[in-house]
Amino acid sequence: MADKINGIDIRILRLLAKNARLTYKELAEILGTTRQRISRRMDRLERNGIIKKYTIIPNYDALGYIHVILGITVKPSIDLDEVISSLKDDENIKIIQRAIGSHNLVIHIVGPKDMKELERIIADVSKKIPGIDKLDITFVTDTVKFEVL
Repeated sequence: MADKINGIDIRILRLLAKNARLTYKELAEILGTTRQRISRRMDRLERNGIIKKYTIIPNYDALGYIHVILGITVKPSIDLDEVISSLKDDENIKIIQRAIGSHNLVIHIVGPKDMKELERIIADVSKKIPGIDKLDITFVTDTVKFEVL
């Protein structure tokens, strides 16, 4: 099947995960192939939803912000899809993840270093989530490694 992911695709993804600014020409040189082949593969990876987004990892501390992760467990009777839908438009929430384990919802918040304001933001987010059984808050002090593949 033409849409199967192969070793070249994985190598492209790993290279882009380390530096999303690599050009097709640079990728082709590193991988020993042509720019056109890279272009076709990239189009297919994007079209098939393998590559969802190109992004950066900011230094929140340097920007005057703090990164907080909320680990949330909601009661089984709560419709997680509805909860997620109600959270998607919150500008302070940067990542929403379904999870299996200690928590069934993981939310990443970026907010000001002002603790009173951050407390208000966390309270506002919490109010949008009915049936919270458990809420753990983790303050991220530094991202020392971030790899996706």
